[in-house]
Amino acid sequence: MRFPRTLKIWKMGIVNYKEALHLQEKLVSARKSSKIPDTLLSLQHPPTYTLGKRRTDHNLLIPESDLAKLGAELHYTERGGDITFHGPNQSILYPIISLRDVGFGARKYVEKLEQTMIEMACLYGVKARAGEKGETGVWVGDRKIGAIGVRISNGITSHGLAFNVDPDLMYFKHIVPCGIVDKDVTSLRKETKEVLPGEEVLEEQLISCFVKLFGYCKTQVEKILLTGLDFGDEIENLK
Repeated sequence: MRFPRTLKIWKMGIVNYKEALHLQEKLVSARKSSKIPDTLLSLQHPPTYTLGKRRTDHNLLIPESDLAKLGAELHYTERGGDITFHGPNQSILYPIISLRDVGFGARKYVEKLEQTMIEMACLYGVKARAGEKGETGVWVGDRKIGAIGVRISNGITSHGLAFNVDPDLMYFKHIVPCGIVDKDVTSLRKETKEVLPGEEVLEEQLISCFVKLFGYCKTQVEKILLTGLDFGDEIENLK
């Protein structure tokens, strides 16, 4: 059974990384069995470092035992990509979508995620670009403004993109972001000359860029607050 091109959107606020990871696993399973339509999680994380499946621990530049002093956590994941940082004022989108239904291969999917962030930056007069050879994510000159790390299982996506609106960039000093040496990290706040609107407006604009580029005809938006690790009711409501 195929669903019409409708996208369910969950606006979730700040969510602990482990809870978001567990939720994605549940949603991927439900999407594989066609119990839910394509779903987009829009959220932020508390200060968190994550490593991809290559386990490039050497790109964490401080002892793991020191992370607690920074108020940060470290999580190991099965996504692609290298080490990165997530934190407040960084907009994250986790698409749980069927690539077969949208008609994309893996490469085109990643390109659409890149373009989502490029168009978001453009709204504020910032000229961003996709990474060149040896680079991942989205860049403004030689400064990285957005990261991408995805997992695709049986044609269903998880993880996604992280766009730096105005995070504390000092956290990036403790890692080699995405494994790329001698490159800086930047933010929309740092690059634009315009006054940024409120958080909810910025969130909606990034979602709108995604929806347009992925060609969804209809969206259904809900604000979801997780109170624990039992997501059965929330997933049931997606049907």
